[in-house]
Amino acid sequence: MLGLRPWLLAQSPQALKRHDLVVRSLHQECGRKSRLVFLGTPEPAAKVLDSLLDAAAAKDSKFEIAGIVTQPPAARGRGKKQMPSLVAQRALDRQFPPHLIFSPEKASEQCFLEELKSLEPDLCVTAAYGNILSQKFLDIPKLGTVNVHPSLLPLYRGAAPVQRAIQDGVKVTGVSVAYTVRALDSGPVVASESVEVDENIKAPELQDLLFSKGTCLLLREMPHLLDGTGRSRATEQDHSRATHAPKIGVEGAWLSFEEPAAIIHNKVRAFSEWPGTKAKFHLSSSNDREILEMKIVTTRVCQSGFPSTRSILLNAGSMLVECGDHSWLEILEVQPPGRKVMKARDFWNGLQGKELTKFYEEVLMH
Repeated sequence: MLGLRPWLLAQSPQALKRHDLVVRSLHQECGRKSRLVFLGTPEPAAKVLDSLLDAAAAKDSKFEIAGIVTQPPAARGRGKKQMPSLVAQRALDRQFPPHLIFSPEKASEQCFLEELKSLEPDLCVTAAYGNILSQKFLDIPKLGTVNVHPSLLPLYRGAAPVQRAIQDGVKVTGVSVAYTVRALDSGPVVASESVEVDENIKAPELQDLLFSKGTCLLLREMPHLLDGTGRSRATEQDHSRATHAPKIGVEGAWLSFEEPAAIIHNKVRAFSEWPGTKAKFHLSSSNDREILEMKIVTTRVCQSGFPSTRSILLNAGSMLVECGDHSWLEILEVQPPGRKVMKARDFWNGLQGKELTKFYEEVLMH
C-alpha cells in the first residue's frame, strides 16, 4: 500500500474516496488502535503533546502514541548545558518510554527512517517541529502527516507565521490543521479557525493561543484523520493567495525611531521572545555624552501628540519617543545592559538628571 500512495495522491476525488473507504474498512476489521507519531520541539508543541497523551489515555481512545520525534539536545540557560528539547523533557516527565523518543539531526536520515518504519505509524502529527520532512518520510505513515500551523493557510507559510503576522499588524489571524506535502505548508487544509489579534499582544501569548485552538481542531478532526476520510474532506489551498513568513534573524533586532510608532510597536511585539528588540540612545550630562544600547521590551502607540523634540520624555510612567510621521511611542519596559527587565519609570529615576535623547548617526561626526 505504501508504494501506491504517490499514485493515489495524484488521482481524482473519486479515487481518493475509494482509497479512504478501503483504509477505513481495514481499521474496522482489525479493531486495533491507530498508531500516531508526534513531532515537535518547543513549549507550544509540548502543550500539544500533553493534549494528545491525555486523549490517548482515555478509555474510548481510538489511537495510541507510538513514538515522539523532536530536535536534538541543545545548549540552553546560563550554563549553556546540553538540554533535551521541551517536548522531549515533557515526554520524559510524563513517563513516556525513552527508547520511543527520537531526536535525529535530520528527519531524512536513513537510520531514523528505518526506526520510524518499525513503529508502523498510521498517522504523524507535527507542531513546530523545525525540521524539513522528506518524501521518504511522508510515504511512511499510511494515513499521511498533518501539521498544526499557526496561520490561516495559505497566508504566512514558513518558519515564523505568528511573528510575521504581528509585525505586519494584522487584525485577524488564525490556525490551520493541514496535510503535509513536500511544498512548504501547501497541503490540503483539514480545519481552520480565525482569531482576532489584540493590538498589544506579544508573539508568545498569541502563539500559545493559536496552538491551543489548533489542538482542539486536531482532536475534533482526529476521527476522520484516523478512519481514512480526512483527506477527502480536506480543502485544497488557493496557492495564488499564498504569503510567506521567513525565519527571523538577529539582524532584525534593531529599532529605528525614524519609522512610524505603529511599525516599531508591532516589531517589538513580534520579536519579543527572540531575538528581542533594542535601540540606541544618547545619554548626556553637563560634561559627558555616551551611547546607550538597551532592549525595548514593552511598548504601545501613544494616542496623544507632543511638541517635536529629540529628547525622550516621561509621562505617566512611560518614556515617550517621537517617531516617524510625528507619531509617538510609549516605552513601558526596558532592559539596560547587564540589568533585569524594569519599568520605564524605574529606569528614568536612575538617570540622576542625565538627558536621554534619540541616537543620530551624524552626532558621531562632531
